[in-house]
Amino acid sequence: MSFVVKMNGSQNNDIHGNFISGNGVHHVSRWSVKPSEMSKKTLNPIRAIVDGMKLTPNPEKPMIALSIGDPTVFGNLPTDDTVLQAMKEAIDSHKYNGYAPSVGYQKSREVVADFYSCPEAPLDGKDVILTSGCSQAIELAISVLCNPGDNILVPRPGFSLYKTLAVSMGIQVKHYNLLPEKSWEIDLQHLESLIDDKTACLIVNNPSNPCGSVFSREHLHKILSVASRNCIPILADEIYGDMVFPGCDFQPLAPLSSDVPILSCGGLAKRWLVPGWRMGWILIHDRNDIFGTAIREGLVKLSQRILGPCTVVQGALESILNDTPPEFYQGTISFLKSNSEICYSELSTVPGLNPVMPSGAMYIMVGIEMEHFPDFQNDVEFTERLVTEQSVFCLPATAFEYPNFFRIVVTVPEEMMIEACIRIREFCARHYRPRSQDSHELDQ
Repeated sequence: MSFVVKMNGSQNNDIHGNFISGNGVHHVSRWSVKPSEMSKKTLNPIRAIVDGMKLTPNPEKPMIALSIGDPTVFGNLPTDDTVLQAMKEAIDSHKYNGYAPSVGYQKSREVVADFYSCPEAPLDGKDVILTSGCSQAIELAISVLCNPGDNILVPRPGFSLYKTLAVSMGIQVKHYNLLPEKSWEIDLQHLESLIDDKTACLIVNNPSNPCGSVFSREHLHKILSVASRNCIPILADEIYGDMVFPGCDFQPLAPLSSDVPILSCGGLAKRWLVPGWRMGWILIHDRNDIFGTAIREGLVKLSQRILGPCTVVQGALESILNDTPPEFYQGTISFLKSNSEICYSELSTVPGLNPVMPSGAMYIMVGIEMEHFPDFQNDVEFTERLVTEQSVFCLPATAFEYPNFFRIVVTVPEEMMIEACIRIREFCARHYRPRSQDSHELDQ
């Protein structure tokens, strides 16, 4: 239906049916264009929380952002020259300017398979789907395993993208607890209590974002036992695989599995420090043929929606994976461990804070004893005021479904890490309140 706004002057219709007054067109459209239900249900919790925060830095102090999980931000962690050279050669070859198969070039898939294959979990090219970053790998894995109305099991605290993707698809998210007092191991009893006949997938993130934890081989066996008992496939988010500190070993999940089928998601972003290159992959581990051909065909069909990842990076993959020197990886890990130790050492002596020492990845989680900070109601207000007063931005862990913690990214230059810890200490000293004698007596 159309509505006319009557103006002075004569009124006529033009050839398109618009109403024209003497002063021009005054027509309220019959059009009604609405966003899809999927788009309305798509919400990134980090964006929702951060966009709602009042983030006005102290103008007297330069901003230190410890919030962004991008190792390239400060320029202190460049990728290796070998990686750059591989890209240059791929471009100069003029071989990679066209479309590739949506699942990736066969040669590139074989290169990834060879890199990750082991006797306990062999891979060949057909077991690899190349994707536009690890985030698309996760999206394809959830999409192929789940229908609207199903539920998936997701860690808490955990990477917010799992929930963003699942909810947009009409999939229920059930959060299983991680235990900070046990270096963020999974509460296996709680995990198993969540499983029902609509549970389609268990997501295991190891090493962890946001926790920086690395599961032991023994703990991974226990996780697999839960999945095996309940016949639940696993999506293993292993984007931080091998980014673990000396004295700790990363154990991929698939080689430990005797029967549980696993879709392992990874990519170049973190270990090779090139998140913007958008190269990820799914490794299909299905030695007992539980997925069969249907899941593989489903992944191929889903990959055809965007026709695959960047072809130039695919062309460089062989050299990136095979020629990057071990010293590059070791240098990155050494830096991250050193920064983590600085951060943990500095903040563990701050009254009211309880950092949990990580074993890998790029993050450290810090608990806040909120009862000692009565100026703030929660971790969001705490981190908001930390920006206002000290120009230090850490992500409140409410963004990871885990209140009263905050996450620090440890990829910043060392001097910036030290300065940030000094400022956090000052901030806490200003706002910390010991519990009164009265409340202490009441507790007794």
